Amino acid sequence: MSPMWEMISGLSSQYRWAADLIVPPTPQADTVLICGMGGSAISGDMAAAAIPSALIAVNKGYSLPGWAAGVRPLVIAVSYSGNTEETRSAVDEALALDLPVAVVAGAGALTDLADQRHLPIVRIPTGLQPRAALGYLTGGVLRLLESAGLAEDQTSALGEAADVVGELWGDGPAGPGGQLAMDLADGLSGRISLIYGSNGLTAPVAQRWKTQINENGKRPAFWSLLPELDHNEIVSWSALETLTRRSVGIVLLRDRDEHPQVRRRFSLTTSLISGSVPVVGEVWSQGESRLARIAGLALIGDLVSVYLAEQEGIDPVPVEVIENLKVLLNEE
Repeated sequence: MSPMWEMISGLSSQYRWAADLIVPPTPQADTVLICGMGGSAISGDMAAAAIPSALIAVNKGYSLPGWAAGVRPLVIAVSYSGNTEETRSAVDEALALDLPVAVVAGAGALTDLADQRHLPIVRIPTGLQPRAALGYLTGGVLRLLESAGLAEDQTSALGEAADVVGELWGDGPAGPGGQLAMDLADGLSGRISLIYGSNGLTAPVAQRWKTQINENGKRPAFWSLLPELDHNEIVSWSALETLTRRSVGIVLLRDRDEHPQVRRRFSLTTSLISGSVPVVGEVWSQGESRLARIAGLALIGDLVSVYLAEQEGIDPVPVEVIENLKVLLNEE
């Protein structure tokens, strides 16, 4: 089994780890601003979708949004390495504003800062690619939200997420989730992947699929959401039909609680564009809690992305362009 398959195989135990986590006391808050980038930031998006009743914003950049100084949210900094420069910059700004800060990280400068400043911290086990630590990161964020009074006890939801992911993984890549992912990867072979979700639960999962296909599959992918795409993107498919029919493939991410009109829009939209761009598959969430449904859908995307890499004989683990960019950014 390849290293990335090994990393994915541990996702169920990551959610279980988070369910058993003892979280330090965290400042009580009405609003939370989660700061992170890439495979760390998506944990904030996932947590916000899992707890829609909470006021949670996700910040992906060097600076805090302009409203932070007035609203004074709890800032949760998420960085698997602990050294993400954008996140560190945002934390420095938060501390300068005397905002409450908590940390989810595995090592690096942010863990050192948390120790020095006595900030609440969830220390994530290290040794993975950040994008393969979704259960640790999302679970850590959720437990901090719980500690801050913005979420009810997350133990049950994290346990169910572990169960759903474990059942889909089964005995490995050839398990129930793997078979579905293999079929989807076959449909996306040689195509640019376009992931359609909808506002709410499947929105961050669509983004996650996109970024996993980028990083693991080493190929272009994009994501859009209903109902917004019906007000613009739907028109675009009529222009280059010969090209898009052979070069693009759409996957639909569905959830039982999607708005009734969104359900109608999925059906009508795919019918209207089917002559211009193929829909290669549809994936429905599984489980009861919102977190479990998110986690299961995300796992299928992870599996698809690795199968796409294997189609081309590509190692899904390295991300050399990202590492090269970091070197260039650090040059004088």
